[in-house]
Amino acid sequence: MPPLLVLPFPAIDPVIVEVGPLALRWYALAYIVGIILAWRYMRALILNESLWGSSSRPTLADMDDFVLWGTLGIIVGGRLGYVLFYNPAYYLANPGEMLAVWTGGMSFHGGFAGTVIAMVLFAWRRGLSIWTLFDLAGCAAPIGLFFGRVANFINAELWGRPTDVPWAFVFPGAGPEPRHPSQLYEAALEGVVLFLVLRLLSNRFMLLKKPGFLAGAFAFGYGVARSIAELFRVPDAHIGYLSGFFTMGMLLSLPMILAGLAVMIWASNRNPEAAAQ
Repeated sequence: MPPLLVLPFPAIDPVIVEVGPLALRWYALAYIVGIILAWRYMRALILNESLWGSSSRPTLADMDDFVLWGTLGIIVGGRLGYVLFYNPAYYLANPGEMLAVWTGGMSFHGGFAGTVIAMVLFAWRRGLSIWTLFDLAGCAAPIGLFFGRVANFINAELWGRPTDVPWAFVFPGAGPEPRHPSQLYEAALEGVVLFLVLRLLSNRFMLLKKPGFLAGAFAFGYGVARSIAELFRVPDAHIGYLSGFFTMGMLLSLPMILAGLAVMIWASNRNPEAAAQ
């Protein structure tokens, strides 16, 4: 029996404004706003003296300079991750489209790897603590994730599985079935909930004094949140389910869960003098 209530999908144009050949899209705006707010939040954490104790931390100038490095890591890594993880056959046949980010197709796990590489190189170049830089980025990353998932909803992409819940939507291009708004589930779990958990750990439990712990908490928390959301989300049509209900998103999240847990244990047991240094 079809659900009694089905929410009409809001007709939002993916393009905010268009001038000649140039167009500003909600997806691009989500990246811009997410990166700017994440940068401002990392600066606010650095300025809060009570959070650090004797632990070293980057300067505000370091954070200002890191924005470009991090942005390149997100965009290049996210695009290459999508190419390699989700549709390698297509892009091997059409190599000219590999860097065409304006056509859509970004992978969080690829963006995560690209940002990690950017942070390692930046920390090495500036002589910074790589684990502290990881912690700051981990605390701020849910901000960008929230805006990115909302943009996925506006674009009517990455929709959920058919359902009869009263908050289901009929997404354009997804058939007549009402579906879970899985993009909004991810915005809530990966964005709002994960941000609040990391905020509690950084500001109430003062875990910036244990370099690496918050980075591990982010990796673990994201992996769990993404795996839960995958239970409601339809996998890419050209990949489908890997086995039973298991998806590529779950497979890529599993190493993050295990690595995040290992890093949290390591950071908790680390010698305080070594951590401060």
